Amino acid sequence: MIAVHTISAAFSLADCDRILAQTAAAPVEDAKLVGKNQNYNIRRADLVWLDRVPDTGWVMDQIIDMVRVANRDTFGFDLTEFGESVQVAHYDSAREGHFDWHSDIGDGRLAGKRKLTLVAQLSAPDSYVGGALEVMPSNQAVTTQRARGTVTIFPSYLLHRVTPVTTGSRASMTVWAHGPAFR
Repeated sequence: MIAVHTISAAFSLADCDRILAQTAAAPVEDAKLVGKNQNYNIRRADLVWLDRVPDTGWVMDQIIDMVRVANRDTFGFDLTEFGESVQVAHYDSAREGHFDWHSDIGDGRLAGKRKLTLVAQLSAPDSYVGGALEVMPSNQAVTTQRARGTVTIFPSYLLHRVTPVTTGSRASMTVWAHGPAFR
């Protein structure tokens, strides 16, 4: 079975606060699907791209090391780059924020090279209801840890979702490690 790799306290509470503070005033985009399509039945969230936020390079420095270790210890994939910016997503109950079942590999130039997905939990687990990240590594979904600062890494071809947020707001950070297409 393909593992879902979890790193508890990968980002400190201070790191989570810093990321949220640095992205608070950044331009927000309505989340779309691969191919720039929009479908609120599938995905509803607000996004901030870290490459558009000054002084956030430290985040990628931490992510690179986490992915290197996780890939070495768990996955063994041929990884070559991080070809896309880190995104911070806000799933708000006022908009019924969610992202239905999907995989992160797509037909796009970069989406077709996604090998590992990394999701970091930025919100306190008691600040929202719903908003569970569920990953389907086999015939049963696994609900990932909600502790603030936890990082979950999994193969980008696995089905996963964020259940609807019914109270409050959930913030998370996602990035993909890329490599040659799977064979």
